[in-house]
Amino acid sequence: MNQILIVEDEEAISNLIRINLIRAGYQCDTAFDGVTAANLLQEQNFDLVLLDIMLPGLSGYEVLEYAKTLEVPVIFLTAMGETDQKVRGLMAGAEDYIAKPFELTELIARVSTVLRRYNKTARLLRFLDIEIDTEAMTVLKGGEAVRLTRKEYELLLLFARNTNRTLYRETIYENVWGGEYSDRGRTVDLHVHRLKKKLDLEEHIVAMYKIGYRLEV
Repeated sequence: MNQILIVEDEEAISNLIRINLIRAGYQCDTAFDGVTAANLLQEQNFDLVLLDIMLPGLSGYEVLEYAKTLEVPVIFLTAMGETDQKVRGLMAGAEDYIAKPFELTELIARVSTVLRRYNKTARLLRFLDIEIDTEAMTVLKGGEAVRLTRKEYELLLLFARNTNRTLYRETIYENVWGGEYSDRGRTVDLHVHRLKKKLDLEEHIVAMYKIGYRLEV
């Protein structure tokens, strides 16, 4: 599952994009200013950045320059009349731009196009003795099929995309369940526990006290 960073300072727009991309099968993180975006790019592996131009802290152009050093493609989000900014963004190295307001179907189509262009839709993910087929949505361990629920599968994909990185419980919940995190019911902990047992990952999925989990490979 591809990991997308949404950098948009208007929270309502950011949430709308995030919810629809999650429904389309993507994992998302958000940043509301340029400095936070740059820090996230340094800390995590992203397949694509959706980037507003006018941002607090660092501008979209500055974040673009940093993303280019990491070879992460960027789609600019621009206001309708900013023709000069669109041209400047494309000349600076952005893969595409989307003018606000935009149709969500167009957004998802453009995201898919750029990811295919960069061959970031790899079908198979492998770590340890586990293989994930992202098209068939199947999981093999040691060559044997393992049956997972949809949420267990999405949780496994999130860990596989972020090996050796600590994931906050809030991040896990937002990416797998697509809503605001609540500690009631211990949903994240229960699903992680079941996933560890099904795939014999007790020694590899490590609980980080009061923070979240980390898949150590």
